[in-house]
Amino acid sequence: MPEFDGLVLEVLVHGVGGATPERMLDDPHPVRITGDDTAAVFQRAKDVEAEHDGHRTGSVPEAYVWGNLASGNGTRALWLLLLPFMVVNIAHWMCPTARGRGRTVRLYGLLVRLVGLTLTVLLVAAACEVALDLAAWQCAGTRACTDRHSWLGFLSPDMSDGGWWSRPGRRLAVAALVPATLTGLLWFLSRRTWSAYESQRPPTHGPEPADENIRTALGRPGFWYGRRLVARLRAAHTAAGLLTVAAAVGSAAAHFDREPAGPTLLDTLGWLLMAAIAATAAVVVWAVCRRGRSEKRLDQELDEHLARRLPLAALALLVLSAVYAGWERPGWESGGRLPGDTTFGDIAFVQGLLVIALGVVAYLLHRAHPDPRAAMRGLGGPAMTTLACALGGVMSGGVSQRVADWLDGTGTSIPGSPVLLIWQASVIPPLLVVLLVLCGWLGWRTSLLGRTLRNAVDDGYPGEPKDAARTQRIARTYAMATLNRGPLVIAVAASTSLLLGVGAQVGVLTTNKTPGEAAHDTYALVEGVVQTAQALGSWLISLGFVLFVTWSLRAYKDPAARRTIGILWDVGTFWPRAAHPFAPPCYAERAVPDLTWRMATWTEETGGRLVISGHSQGSVLAAAAAWQLKPSVRKRVALLTYGSPLERLYGRWFPAHFGPAALTSLHHDVACWRNLYRLTDPIGGPVHLPGDCGPEVDRPPLKDPLAYGRTKTHPLPAPILGHSDYQADPAFAEEREELLAQMRTELPSERTVPSLDAAAPWQ
Repeated sequence: MPEFDGLVLEVLVHGVGGATPERMLDDPHPVRITGDDTAAVFQRAKDVEAEHDGHRTGSVPEAYVWGNLASGNGTRALWLLLLPFMVVNIAHWMCPTARGRGRTVRLYGLLVRLVGLTLTVLLVAAACEVALDLAAWQCAGTRACTDRHSWLGFLSPDMSDGGWWSRPGRRLAVAALVPATLTGLLWFLSRRTWSAYESQRPPTHGPEPADENIRTALGRPGFWYGRRLVARLRAAHTAAGLLTVAAAVGSAAAHFDREPAGPTLLDTLGWLLMAAIAATAAVVVWAVCRRGRSEKRLDQELDEHLARRLPLAALALLVLSAVYAGWERPGWESGGRLPGDTTFGDIAFVQGLLVIALGVVAYLLHRAHPDPRAAMRGLGGPAMTTLACALGGVMSGGVSQRVADWLDGTGTSIPGSPVLLIWQASVIPPLLVVLLVLCGWLGWRTSLLGRTLRNAVDDGYPGEPKDAARTQRIARTYAMATLNRGPLVIAVAASTSLLLGVGAQVGVLTTNKTPGEAAHDTYALVEGVVQTAQALGSWLISLGFVLFVTWSLRAYKDPAARRTIGILWDVGTFWPRAAHPFAPPCYAERAVPDLTWRMATWTEETGGRLVISGHSQGSVLAAAAAWQLKPSVRKRVALLTYGSPLERLYGRWFPAHFGPAALTSLHHDVACWRNLYRLTDPIGGPVHLPGDCGPEVDRPPLKDPLAYGRTKTHPLPAPILGHSDYQADPAFAEEREELLAQMRTELPSERTVPSLDAAAPWQ
């Protein structure tokens, strides 16, 4: 292998929102040297042959562009509809730091996977509510409703003169195509993205002694290769969705057959069918509970029999349910709501129990090894799980209320949505009031802190004429970046949602009436407030659903709006799909192997060294890729991070993977690491390594703005840069040149990793 003294590769990784290779390399005509239209590596034209030029010295910059992984084509905008699945998947990775508590950690993951399963059932149940209950059962069975919606005429006994499809069971069988198609679409999207993301195999290497110093699972060979778990979960969730449809269709017919005058043979067949559905559902739960992720090795196996047979068995039961429900039953007529309208209450009850159990497990893990930097004292995962359930409830209630209003705007011809969904809509106004009060208080705190920082701002620019408005803008930016409002907002939103959800459940169980009906005989003021909340909640939940779908469709057509959604996905889909297979795909399962392969092949081919430079989310990808390298290669790598959320976001919310122990081990494993941040940056911040490691990594905060007023260097007012454009600060060029110069010298000698108190959760 040739040795190129002084040749250093500089890998640039952009952050949230993406960037163009032209801007990253400051070259109007960059050349793609490897990759595809989704993610690729670009170099300047003059550097393309650099690694094959034995006389080349200096640095070779290249840009890794991965923005299309999150916001590429228009269909990805529709991932917004999978938001609850993404949130519950994030909760899986928020497990507190633990040591020697492997079983408790596995229980944590199991509970999150079960919550994810209930969200799939909830989504399909909402589709069943719309298609089977509201359209086929209620509207098609009511003459006044079908008069307004003639497209349901062939299902109406009155308009079709008792046609063959007008029997209640056959109407349900036809309507079952809607939720079954939705389940099939989710299966298709998950399988397609699984082939493109989870099947990207990362590089492997033999074990080295320094491997045992890695204090995070992100360094394990199989961490970014979760194809086996996703395939098994996809089969289980697909089967769960189909079984939900089968149960909705079959239970309505079985309810009629169990009446005293019902047919005995069909009653027996109904019991057998329900027993088969229950048994298959038990297999689905077993498949979800069976095992978690395999990270210690590249798991090449697939549970092919389970992945194929379980969805096919559920599909067969759905077909049998449709045949069973479509059988001729004289005297069977649809009236009221579809039998089994307590399903949403049962789902909410199970979700509440799982969330409470998850909170207890997270509390025990955090108490065993307290981490003062962990968000919400280790309860971030249960809080996010609660929000995922709340989002699922809002989306299911929103589509149900909107369709009910569309089918029967007067609210007189059909009963409408289940009572629980009306209660859940009614608690939205109180939730919004609590959040508005919280936002007002936070705004007051920010304003108060901004006033106290004015003197500090003036002291930071001595000798310059002061402008009160300019000082106030800078101080306000400092205050907004300093206050860590995320944990408090999420804690209040999650706890309030949980309490209001419990209240709605109690209201349904005790009254079995809508909130307005339940408050009819109370005080006039109470009745007025409750009816206002019910009406306003119904309007808000319908409006929210319409805006949600409208934004998705707009993003489908508009690249600018799609880019905004891509920013959300950059943060939310970093983690592999470990809890929900229908969540948006993990772009890091493509990006991290890309970077790892590039760095490994460069060092192997040239014997050179490299600096990986990451901004914002790019710094997280850079750290994850460095952990995947062989320890001997990691010693040839330097890190330059700026605007990095490694500690401020990931270290606090995901302490088991980015806690102090993990980041300290990374600092000692790489050749060197420098981190730049600003006090005006609301996302990036210092790494805060303990002991003497902190100053070795974190540079003192950069001044922002670079100049207070007009100067010879800055004749025009300098902007407040915040999270963007770190390259505009001279300190960036200084740190970059120092790192490149250091990497051109001899390789650093190995350092001994000091003893760390914290450890990874699997130890």
